[in-house]
Amino acid sequence: MNSKSLSAILLIFLLGALAAVFVYPADFTGGFANKVLPWRLGLDLIGGSELIYEVEMSGVEAGDRDSVMAGLRDVIERRVNLFGVSEPNVVVSKGGNVYRLVIELAGVRDIGEAIKLIGETPFLFFSEVEFPKDKSSEEAKTQDLKYKRTELTGRYVKKAQMVFNQVGNQPQISLEFNDKGAELFEAITARNVGKPLAIFLDNNLISAPVVQEKISGGRAQITGQFTIPEAKQLVERFNAGALPAPIELVNQQTIGASLGQDSLQKMIWAGIYGTLAVIVFMVLYYRGLGLFAAIALLIYIFLTLAAFKLFGVTMSLAGIAGFILSIGMAVDANILIFERTKEELKRGLSKMGAIDKGFERAWTSIRDSNFTTIITALILFYLTSSFVRGFALTLLIGVLVSMFTAITVTRNLLKAWIS
Repeated sequence: MNSKSLSAILLIFLLGALAAVFVYPADFTGGFANKVLPWRLGLDLIGGSELIYEVEMSGVEAGDRDSVMAGLRDVIERRVNLFGVSEPNVVVSKGGNVYRLVIELAGVRDIGEAIKLIGETPFLFFSEVEFPKDKSSEEAKTQDLKYKRTELTGRYVKKAQMVFNQVGNQPQISLEFNDKGAELFEAITARNVGKPLAIFLDNNLISAPVVQEKISGGRAQITGQFTIPEAKQLVERFNAGALPAPIELVNQQTIGASLGQDSLQKMIWAGIYGTLAVIVFMVLYYRGLGLFAAIALLIYIFLTLAAFKLFGVTMSLAGIAGFILSIGMAVDANILIFERTKEELKRGLSKMGAIDKGFERAWTSIRDSNFTTIITALILFYLTSSFVRGFALTLLIGVLVSMFTAITVTRNLLKAWIS
């Protein structure tokens, strides 16, 4: 065994050992790795809070209600993600004419905290300002003003963002409306030139910019002497209130994780037994080659788990299922390599030549099969939500790492041993 091969083996084993220590929940360092970067577990494993909101659909046409619910679900998911809650599960529920959103927040056992994360049913709307007849804009006080609510609400706001003007580099708020919102906004600004346009969130006035001119095209900017934190907060309020319909909290409860813990234990043991069965089969059928496959498989498991933890993947039961599935695919790559290597040995090639040729011939099949799985995982990740995305993400990472271990780890182990 030459020094290059020995270095490759030592590096592989060192990487695997570090990964094993990194992923173990309470290692011999007193749980240091877990304290620095703890595992993120889903609601079905660690419990949390469940909130049920009822959606007021009286002002929404029947044909638009499904799309409104889909938009609400996406808005809620984005809002909760901003607070760093592990894998929020937002489900649309419909019974007759009653529309509800069921929101599960992993690890949040304090109901008050959970409600705070979601927000108290934010609803954004625009109002025209009516001044007393005997007072001008400058003379009127806030308590003298009357507000006339318009049809323009947060459901027509596409997005809000903080931008900077090109002159003084001052922060300002950019608003973009959808097509219907653009029509409403143009009509409202046309009849309110020189007057303030009040913007309310949950009946609280958050801004009252003065309309300088009729605004067409569905885009507007709110300017003023904003600091960056003030502008950022205002943008957050706009986005938080951009809900297609008002929602009301109707039920709340705390969920325990006893059943999830039991399922987790069973799934972990199933994974261990399955891995051991695969290792035994590989060793009995492929002898020495199977031993290398077993070592590569263990290194693969540690590296994949380390990737999950490093990238902050939320581990749910569905995610663990995706990981266990990827273990079988990692073994499949080794089987393809070994079968091609055996064929080359029968053709009379040397062991080193057979390994090189075997890897070369197996790579096409490994690449194609894994790429189809990667495409499927990407489709599941981008076109679904919640726990299905967790399954797709762990499967995707697992397949990518398995390609690395099959081509790099297994190959270096075999070459180092033969040389």
